[in-house]
Amino acid sequence: MTNETKDRTIPTAQVVDAPPRRPAPPPGPCAMVIFGAGGDLTKRLLVPALYNLSRTGLIPEHFAIVGVDRVEHTAESWAASLLAMLRSFVGNPGSESQIGAVESTAWDRLASAMSYVQGDITDAALYQRLATHLDEVAAKRGTGGNVLFYLAVADRFFAPVIDNIGAAKLAECAEERWRRVVIEKPFGHDLASARALNQRLGRVLREDQTYRIDHFLGKETVQNIMALRFANGMFEPLWNRDRVDHVQITVAETVGVEGRGRFYEQTGALRDMVPNHVFQLLAMVAMEPPGGFDARSIRGRKEDVFAAMRDVRPDDAVRGQYDAGTVEGHAKIAYRAEPDVAKDSNIETYVAMRLSIDNWRWAGVPFYLRTGKHMSARYTEIAIRFKPAPYAPFKDTNVDALPANWLVIHIQPQESISMQFEVKRPGPIVDLAAVQMRFRYNDWFQPEPNVGYETLIYDVMTGDQTLFNRADMVEETWRVVQPVLDAWTAAKAEFPNYASGADGPAAADALLAKDGRKWRKVGG
Repeated sequence: MTNETKDRTIPTAQVVDAPPRRPAPPPGPCAMVIFGAGGDLTKRLLVPALYNLSRTGLIPEHFAIVGVDRVEHTAESWAASLLAMLRSFVGNPGSESQIGAVESTAWDRLASAMSYVQGDITDAALYQRLATHLDEVAAKRGTGGNVLFYLAVADRFFAPVIDNIGAAKLAECAEERWRRVVIEKPFGHDLASARALNQRLGRVLREDQTYRIDHFLGKETVQNIMALRFANGMFEPLWNRDRVDHVQITVAETVGVEGRGRFYEQTGALRDMVPNHVFQLLAMVAMEPPGGFDARSIRGRKEDVFAAMRDVRPDDAVRGQYDAGTVEGHAKIAYRAEPDVAKDSNIETYVAMRLSIDNWRWAGVPFYLRTGKHMSARYTEIAIRFKPAPYAPFKDTNVDALPANWLVIHIQPQESISMQFEVKRPGPIVDLAAVQMRFRYNDWFQPEPNVGYETLIYDVMTGDQTLFNRADMVEETWRVVQPVLDAWTAAKAEFPNYASGADGPAAADALLAKDGRKWRKVGG
C-alpha cells in the first residue's frame, strides 16, 4: 500500500451524539444442560462465555448449569477443571478466549450453580436420571423448569441425543416453562443428510425450540453489517447492481488442521466453512432490508438470498491443499504429512468460488469467496468494490493506475470498517491519489472480553432466534454447493497445489482473472 493509502488514526475519540448504551436485562430463570461437559468446546468457549455473562450481570438470577458426560466427575471437580482452563487464558493473547483476570465473584456465581450427571449420552437410562435431576434443580435453584439443552458433542451424536430427549419427554413445554435445544455445526454433510437431520429434529422439536448456532454471527462486526447498511442513508442507495462491481469475502487462517486430521478427512474446507460461516457473511451483505429487527423478518430476508443463489457450477469452484512451507516465519508440514491424514488424501484445505444471486438487487454482480488454512495471514473481511466513476474530467491524469473504490468490513483480527476513495494530491496540477479512512472498534469503544458466544447464549436464554439458522436456510445452502461436492468426490485432485504461507493455488487467481478481476491481498 502506498503512503497515500495509509489510514490516519484519531488518537482520542468519542461516540458523536449518541445516547448512553441501553442496558440489556438479564434473562429469566433457567437451567443450562451441557452435553459434552468435559469437551474442548465447553472448556474453551462455552464456560468462558458464561463467565463473561456472569461478569457483566447477564446470567439469570435463578440459574443452574448441569454438566453431562461419561467422564467421572463431581460438581466440584468439574468446576475446578473448568476454572483451571479459564485461568490458563489469562494473559495469553494467542488464546481464542479473551479473558481478563478471573474475578472471584463472577466465577463463584457460576460455580455455585453447577451440578453434574455422569453417563453415556447414547443410553436412554441417563435421560431418566437427568429428568429427575432437573426437577431437583428446579426446586433448589428456582429455575422454573426452563431448560436450555446444549449439544456440545460430535455431530454423529446429534440425532441420538435428540431422540433420547424426546423419549424422556424432556422437550415438552408447558404454559409456564420452555425447553430449547442448541445444536452446533455441522448441520449435515450434504443436502440429503441436512434434510434427514432436520426431519429427525422435527419429530421431537418445534422450529421455535431449535437453535442452530454459528459462532461467526456472535462477532460484533458481523452484527454491525446490518446497522451499517440500514441505519445509514448514505450506503443503501449504493448497495445494488447499479453501483457495485463485485464482492469478495475472505476467511483466511494461518493454522492447519491442528491435530484434527481424522475430523478433517471427513469434512474438508468446503463443508467446514462455506455453507455456514461464509454464507452467513454473504447473506448479511446481500439481504433485502427487513421489515423489523425481529427474528422472523431477518431470517426471512436471509433465506430469500439463499433461495435466489444459483447452484455453483464445478468450473466456478477451485479447491486446494497445502504443501510444506513457511507461515509467519515458522516451517509447516504438508497436509498429507499431518497425523491421521491419508498420504494420498483428496481432501481440500482451501476453496474459492464464484457465486451468483438471481434477484433484482444483485443480478450480474459476482460474489467471490475464499477460505483456507496455512495462508499468509489470519484475516477475515468482506470487501465491496464499486464501479468506477467516469474519468473524462481527469483526462490528463493516469486514471488507469488508480485503485478502485472499496468499502471493506474487517472482521478479524481487528474489527473495523474502511473506505478507499480518490482525492487530489496537494500541488498545482490535478493529480489523483487513493486514500483510506478507517473506523476501528477499539478507537471508539471500550473493548470487552468476548469469545463470540456471549450474545448467542444470551439470545437462546431470552428466546431470540435472529442470529440462528432455520431449517430451510440450512437446506438451501447445501443445495447451492451440492454440485461441487459431487464433482469433487468423483474426481481426483492434483494435490498439493499451494505452499503453506501462500494465499491459495494459482487456479484461484485464474478464477477471477477470467472475469478481468483479481483478489485483494490477504491481510489488507
